[in-house]
Amino acid sequence: MVPTPRRAFGPGAILIIVALLLLIAFGYCASRVARSPFLGRSEPVVTHDIVVQQIRNVAKLVSSEASVRDVVSYQNTWYGSTKRSLVVVTGRLLAGIDLKDNPDVRIDDANRRIIIRIPPAKLIAVEIRDMQTYDEHGGLWNPFTPEDRDAIQRQARAQLLAAGSQMELLKHANESAVEMLRMLLAKDGYTVDVAVRGT
Repeated sequence: MVPTPRRAFGPGAILIIVALLLLIAFGYCASRVARSPFLGRSEPVVTHDIVVQQIRNVAKLVSSEASVRDVVSYQNTWYGSTKRSLVVVTGRLLAGIDLKDNPDVRIDDANRRIIIRIPPAKLIAVEIRDMQTYDEHGGLWNPFTPEDRDAIQRQARAQLLAAGSQMELLKHANESAVEMLRMLLAKDGYTVDVAVRGT
């Protein structure tokens, strides 16, 4: 009596194998179609709308400017899952005198002298010019969100402000404003005495 050969796979196993092969083939084809420039894949579209919230008169004398580069290290942990980002930010700091802070001006025509007391310099603007991400790792169940990007932007702005104070930018802005006003107003034989209030 000849023994009947045993089947290696039953009909259920063959159906499972065929289904897996079809899924793999479908996934491969879908990824090829998604990358194809002819079948619906297009370049990203960026649109923008300008919204004017407020227009106001500005009377500020920018007397000092600094370009600053800093590294922002961002980390957030949620239930043991940590996301990290390392961003290099480049910014521009503008410091100067706000002329709406009532500078004191006295003109002594008899002695041909102008006396000006200006308010101390302030940081007028912080412009973030560029942000480059060099390393970013999302957590397993803690991915990056738009709120994280906003937090990184706020941290970058705060670090640029701190860098400006460490560079003595305001001191330089005071000195520059004094010199600039002396040069602008020293006309027709007048001598100009400019000083910063409180110094």
